[in-house]
Amino acid sequence: MVIGVGDLRKGLTIELDGQPYQVVEHTTHKMQQRAPVVKLKLRDLKTGKSIEKTYNGYDVKLTRATVEQRPSQYIYRDGDLYYFMDVDNFEQYPLNEEQLGDGINYLVDQIELQIVFFKDVAISVQLPTFVELKVVDTPPGVKGDTAAGATKPATLDTGLTVNVPFFVNNGEKIRVDTRTGQYLERAG
Repeated sequence: MVIGVGDLRKGLTIELDGQPYQVVEHTTHKMQQRAPVVKLKLRDLKTGKSIEKTYNGYDVKLTRATVEQRPSQYIYRDGDLYYFMDVDNFEQYPLNEEQLGDGINYLVDQIELQIVFFKDVAISVQLPTFVELKVVDTPPGVKGDTAAGATKPATLDTGLTVNVPFFVNNGEKIRVDTRTGQYLERAG
């Protein structure tokens, strides 16, 4: 399906050179008596890398990529491959570290997520917005260190390190935002 500049939206997937990209940002500048300039910031869905493209003219046409998301569950790791299972038909899909990118830091057994498919091939995952992770190592809070907004580093069970408030201790579960990698609150 071919789309024009007016159809661009944040989060839309387009195909460039046979690869799927997601629109992160788009701007259109029109100066008097000149053709519009369209600037796109795109994220490659296969590698997670960002690129920028600029197009000039009135006849900018882009091809919409047909990507599909299927509900899945992370089941296990074997060497460099991470295995996910489709919750509807129980098919398993392996993805490598490059395809997962920073998502590796949020994978815990049995986590529900979406696998992104392009031309019926699993290319990446769409993580839930928040995940609950266990604190495995953090220094104890010292009495008197209660300045507003004070934090300390905490290593989580996936290896991710985040800053947490002083009252969070080893063994506690916390909720982390997968978009920013920041502590949100204690869990349950």
